[in-house]
Amino acid sequence: MRVAVIDGQGGGIGKHIVEQLRKRIPELDILVLGTNALATGAMMRAGATEGASGESAICYNIDRVDIIAGSIAVMMVYGLLGEITPTMATAISASKAVKLLLPIQRGNILLVGVPRSPLPHQIEALVNEVEERLKIDPS
Repeated sequence: MRVAVIDGQGGGIGKHIVEQLRKRIPELDILVLGTNALATGAMMRAGATEGASGESAICYNIDRVDIIAGSIAVMMVYGLLGEITPTMATAISASKAVKLLLPIQRGNILLVGVPRSPLPHQIEALVNEVEERLKIDPS
């Protein structure tokens, strides 16, 4: 199973996701896709298998993974302070991969009915879901 972790800016959220995935599922194939080289570098240092940066890399690789992980902002046009282009948002949204997205609420986006919880708890829930999916499809 191959998981893509997508992040932008400094890659902080993606870095924490990669660290926890690597810690709990050491054999997992983790591809990190950063909107920029700084984000990709941070996620690579956290233990990713491989990584790539930019719009073209995201659009090319997004259909080559089983799971997409990151903030809900990766599917929003101009999400992550404008780093998500319309092309990226379309490719991520249209991908057949399962999307495990953290409900990080920033700016004028409020997810009604979704309780706010600390980022470490959200990441733990994401990693738990990846583990469950590995039990169902261990490929």
